[in-house]
Amino acid sequence: MKKSKKARESEEDLSETNEAEAQGGPLKRKVYEKELKKLHIELVKLQEWVRHTGAKVCIVFEGRDGAGKGGTIKAILERVSPRTFRVVALPAPTEREKSQLYVQRYIPHFPAAGEIVIFDRSWYNRAGVERVMGFCSEEQAKKFLDAAPAVEKAMVESGIILLKYWLEVSPDEQTRRLEARVDDGRKIWKLSPMDIKSYARWDDYTKARDDMFHATDTAWAPWYVAKSDDKKRARLNIIRHLLSKVPYEKVPREKVKLPKRHVAKPRENDDFAFRFIPEVY
Repeated sequence: MKKSKKARESEEDLSETNEAEAQGGPLKRKVYEKELKKLHIELVKLQEWVRHTGAKVCIVFEGRDGAGKGGTIKAILERVSPRTFRVVALPAPTEREKSQLYVQRYIPHFPAAGEIVIFDRSWYNRAGVERVMGFCSEEQAKKFLDAAPAVEKAMVESGIILLKYWLEVSPDEQTRRLEARVDDGRKIWKLSPMDIKSYARWDDYTKARDDMFHATDTAWAPWYVAKSDDKKRARLNIIRHLLSKVPYEKVPREKVKLPKRHVAKPRENDDFAFRFIPEVY
């Protein structure tokens, strides 16, 4: 019996995926894009369910510089509405914020009903970069680690679905990615003086990560770790995982049908000179 085109393509995708896995090589772009398209459809279903039910979802992304947090977040946001999916990437705290309860400046950004908030780095700055780079004392870091589980328990008990991801990159791959930013005009903004200073402190960050996991990996807010040396695999795996952790369902909606419309002919006296931009491309 002759196989359908869709069945043949599915077998080809599976074959390419298995081949890449067997060789330990990067996932092929064709397979990545097809799988990502499927996941984007599910993310839209998730979005509509969150809107419909008033659910609250909070996703935290942490990891070393160059681990792939930004690319993963972009992959999630590519086909969804910014009215539902909101990204929070706070700058360094002001003097006023430094005098506040540490977690205070993050609380206003927590999701309300019908929102999905993604933290591109979060309150865990205190357990990571602030601790390693000396922006807080060891005592302050310890107090944060002691208090964080209680804050997150309160979040979960308020109805927030909280997901925490750590992207794990190897030393060699981190070096390759940071070096690639040096001479690339599209990426140079990603390489800050702080990134350069942090690069030399691999072991300090490893200890900070381990301390953070031991103190804040709880039953109500566990840490999920994604290997991120292969960016494409990491993005697909993370999106698939977060979809599995939210009990969303397809929301019924009426089939869309465009109404008829009348397009009038140009008016005789309508001689407005439009300022068209140059068509360089």
